[in-house]
Amino acid sequence: MQWLLERLELSRGGSRNMLPMEGLRGIAVFLVFLVHFVSLSAPWFASVGWLAALLNGVHAIGNTGVDLFFLLSGYLIYGTLMRRDQPFARFMLRRVRRIYPAFLVVFAVYLVLAIVMPSLGKLPATGLPQYILANLLLLPGLFPIEPLITVAWSLSYEMFFYLFLPIAIASGKFRAWSPTNRIVGLLVLAAVLFAYCAAATGPVRLAMFVAGMLLHELLSVTIWRPAPSLAAISGFAAVLLKVIPTEGSVGFTLKVVALFFGFGLLCWSCLAQPHSWLGLGLSWAPLRWLGNISYSYYLVHGLALQAGFKLATTMLPAAQWGVLGGALLLPATFALSLLPSLLLYLIVERPLSLVPGEQTRRSVDVFPMNVIDDKEPT
Repeated sequence: MQWLLERLELSRGGSRNMLPMEGLRGIAVFLVFLVHFVSLSAPWFASVGWLAALLNGVHAIGNTGVDLFFLLSGYLIYGTLMRRDQPFARFMLRRVRRIYPAFLVVFAVYLVLAIVMPSLGKLPATGLPQYILANLLLLPGLFPIEPLITVAWSLSYEMFFYLFLPIAIASGKFRAWSPTNRIVGLLVLAAVLFAYCAAATGPVRLAMFVAGMLLHELLSVTIWRPAPSLAAISGFAAVLLKVIPTEGSVGFTLKVVALFFGFGLLCWSCLAQPHSWLGLGLSWAPLRWLGNISYSYYLVHGLALQAGFKLATTMLPAAQWGVLGGALLLPATFALSLLPSLLLYLIVERPLSLVPGEQTRRSVDVFPMNVIDDKEPT
């Protein structure tokens, strides 16, 4: 057990504010779990009106997990690029090393399952090589291509951010700007992106990366820090707004605006004040451990959930489980989903992407939890 706990700890020797950040990752990936749990369990409760409505709300709330991942990723990737100039090829090689080992393993599993179980309907009837190549290049998401791994659409956003940010920082000479000018510039960038996406239905969730960049700048200057209670209420309110039904790009953009500021205040408070009640709560060890395996969990939990529901219906038809029995499936399937996630993390992600040397101590980036060094490896 001690061996396992040691491998679940990733920020030893790092900054104290990395601990609540790990907890934030744990919350984010649990929200993602709720999305897929609801998707699989909703047909069981379609006849119970109030419960079906509740599940729809939980599904909407769960979708904010990826937005929180994007914000944290923006904060850390932007931070490491602003601290020092890095050769673009070297930077991208580290990102590829971080993303692909675990992704390729899960992709291979999905591909085998799609071949042996055509009823899954994932593989196209024509253009199979092109489809596989598009998925391997992480194109589904920003491009209208169905991902083989359902959740991999978000990796398209991540890869775009990795490619765009170092070029933008270097070409715009962003490091030479004053912190105040950078803050103003990022707010203007977010406003332009929000306006464009509201009018033209663009990829508005890219704004959450900008929120993370803005967070890094705000933490670097000694100005007002949000009180933990205000930050918690703001984050909670922004999440609850997702439940309100809206139509069109304007409504969706307004919800992302709320997350931009709500999650921004939440992260600003707990990272600036890690010893506050909010920071300490997010530093709870089990929550951090979940955050530290969140990339592996994100990739593989969908398969585990499907297997869990298949097993449940084999034991007892869905109609006979009832509301209470269905509710018990939530902790049961969550526990089940942890097992393959831990295996993927311990066998693939940690040795191939996180720990190049046994004695190396590193701070940990987020979705997909890239490792950020204080010094470039030689």
